[in-house]
Amino acid sequence: MRNIRNIVYFIAPKDFRDEEYFIPVKLLEQFGSVVKTASTCQLRELAVGALGGEAKIEALAGSIKSSDFDALVIAGGPGALKYLDNEKIYSVIREFVKTGKLVAAVCIAPVILAHANVLQGKKVTVWNTPLEQRPVKELARAGALYLNQPVVVDGSIITANGPEQAQKFGKAIIDWFGRAAETCHREAGSRSARNSDYPE
Repeated sequence: MRNIRNIVYFIAPKDFRDEEYFIPVKLLEQFGSVVKTASTCQLRELAVGALGGEAKIEALAGSIKSSDFDALVIAGGPGALKYLDNEKIYSVIREFVKTGKLVAAVCIAPVILAHANVLQGKKVTVWNTPLEQRPVKELARAGALYLNQPVVVDGSIITANGPEQAQKFGKAIIDWFGRAAETCHREAGSRSARNSDYPE
């Protein structure tokens, strides 16, 4: 059974990584989710990916409220830290984490989560190379535990380490919603069973 999930998906207005947006969005929409694309440029402008893909901006960071969405996702790419690594985005991220909503980031974007101070004690992954370890160090400074894995799920935080994992990243988000739905179903069943024990 598919449940409609409202997801806000942040991309840089310029040089977001195309695969990390278009592939997960396609999967999420096939799953039945409603995805709203957000950024820091002007509303209804076209964001342009590093590979030339275009996406219309439907919301700005300042207008996003966690109560309107079930999840927040951030794509990486060359423009991610330039355009999305700022206090407006941090504030939105913190609100989602505070309310227990899913937060997912891919490629370099987990560094933005680190700068938002929401990764203390969390297992995460991030884009890096043998010659470029600064992203891993940024996670460590934020109190996160780096795992050299393609996709890492820790509670309501999902991270992936690059565009090659776009398919797995999108599937991990879908699977997370599936597990959350199962948990709610079990809890509802447990409450129903307890209530049935009371005499009428």
